Amino acid sequence: MITFDQVTVHYDDAAEPALREVDLTVEEGELCLVVGHTGVGKSTLLGAVNGLVPHFTGGTLHGRVTVDGRDTATHPPRELADVVGVVGQDPLDGFVTDTVEEELAYTMEQLAIAPTVMRKRVEETLDLLGLADLRHRALHELSGGQQQRVAIGSVLTAHPRVLVLDEPTSALDPTAADEVLAAVTRLVHDLGVTVLMAEHRLERVVQYADRVVHLPGGGRVVHGPPAEILRSSSIAPPIVELARAADWHPLPLSVRDARRAAAPLRRALAGVTPAPVRPVPAAGTVLLDAHGITVSYHGVPAVREADLGLRGGEITALMGRNGSGKSSLLWALQGSGPRGAGRVRVTGEGAPRDPRTLPAAAARRLVGLVPQTPCDLLYLESVEQELRQADSESADGSESPGAREILDRLAPGIDDATHPRDLSEGQKLALVLAIQLTATPRVLLLDEPTRGLDYRAKAELTEIVFALAAEGRTVVISTHDVEFVARTADRVVVMAEGDIVADGPTREVIVASPVFAPQTAKILAPLPFLTVDQATSALDAHDTASGDGEDRS
Repeated sequence: MITFDQVTVHYDDAAEPALREVDLTVEEGELCLVVGHTGVGKSTLLGAVNGLVPHFTGGTLHGRVTVDGRDTATHPPRELADVVGVVGQDPLDGFVTDTVEEELAYTMEQLAIAPTVMRKRVEETLDLLGLADLRHRALHELSGGQQQRVAIGSVLTAHPRVLVLDEPTSALDPTAADEVLAAVTRLVHDLGVTVLMAEHRLERVVQYADRVVHLPGGGRVVHGPPAEILRSSSIAPPIVELARAADWHPLPLSVRDARRAAAPLRRALAGVTPAPVRPVPAAGTVLLDAHGITVSYHGVPAVREADLGLRGGEITALMGRNGSGKSSLLWALQGSGPRGAGRVRVTGEGAPRDPRTLPAAAARRLVGLVPQTPCDLLYLESVEQELRQADSESADGSESPGAREILDRLAPGIDDATHPRDLSEGQKLALVLAIQLTATPRVLLLDEPTRGLDYRAKAELTEIVFALAAEGRTVVISTHDVEFVARTADRVVVMAEGDIVADGPTREVIVASPVFAPQTAKILAPLPFLTVDQATSALDAHDTASGDGEDRS
């Protein structure tokens, strides 16, 4: 169905090829998972399937890419639209209509599909992706996760033979992600649709993959069965990391298989108390105090009288399903978003102040916010200009790290001359994080900061967040990434329909929920472990104390 024959892609302004001599064949009805660190060429590989590379992106493509017998060199994207459906990293980039129902129908209109068939497919897709209640909603009013489901649905209605999905679950809550992946899997198994999917949250998708395509760097591609590739790959989900540490054979890819293999490990760790992810922070002073926060859009409540106190040195995760009010609450706290009622007080120099009443520069030093769509904060012509502007706006005589230093920790290798709009979504996010962190605000609000970031970049982000908390700042992270929460947060706040329904220590909140529990907790339950590092540290301590090297496989 898809064939890459000695494909090399070289962009005009790049020193090295994005892809180098790629040979790859994806058969009909196969689900291929594309993995690799941020910036190694995953989006280029996916873009070559429907001709976006090089027809739209520029650069030079050597070799041959064919899809269902059509050569992408002689068939531009419009001539492949009936065969290949593409969902990009940012749903807003692909929307061309105003409402959910219109967007679902648009592709079929362009393909001249009969109206009666269009109506039937729209109804099926609304039900399949849980969008029926949103059918008449304006696209710009939807949450990021809801927009992503619409983007996926707009492709599915055309019934393409090939689906190319670039980070399809990055903005979805765990339940919505499972529903989308279940729908994609049904298309593969029941209709023979071929799927090429890039995803950083491997813990969500690896169990569904027939094959893994790994980009280790340098433009190279290695592919094979998931267990074979992930055994030694540079990037792997927690379940594989735990399996490597425990030396399990064969390599489990689902929680069910891992629990079966983990029985000896659970016995070895019984009675062991895991070390905390980080030292429990002392109760700091309240840096942000919010009472009765209410936000509504066109009379529909998004946040209902929310109360929230944030202390210095604390890392708080804000969780909940798509559309539960997380982003609305963050924008209300930051001061730029609508707030129908309630008050916010942030402690800085002098008396507590409401950031909404301050000039932008002063407010930014009190409360910094990184939005779901990082491009909203990028407006200059190069990465270097953005970084310099951030440094100049944040200059306060302190010895805090510069924007370039922070960016290199999050996403190393980004060239100064690159236009920000040419970066991958993960790289854009890293750039905006660096810009906001340069101001070292006392309160930092991050809205889906791990979207588009690989495991290495997430680990760097965790270290940066830890450092900020150690300086006495408070950090709030709105996210669906339960693995990141388990490694990073001290406290979890859960929202539903605009209300705060749970608030407590991370372990108590996420382990109590099968939806929010991380993979390690599911595999080792009922033991109180949240992360692979906790389990391996306890295991090493147990082996040292017993001196017997017990077989755990």
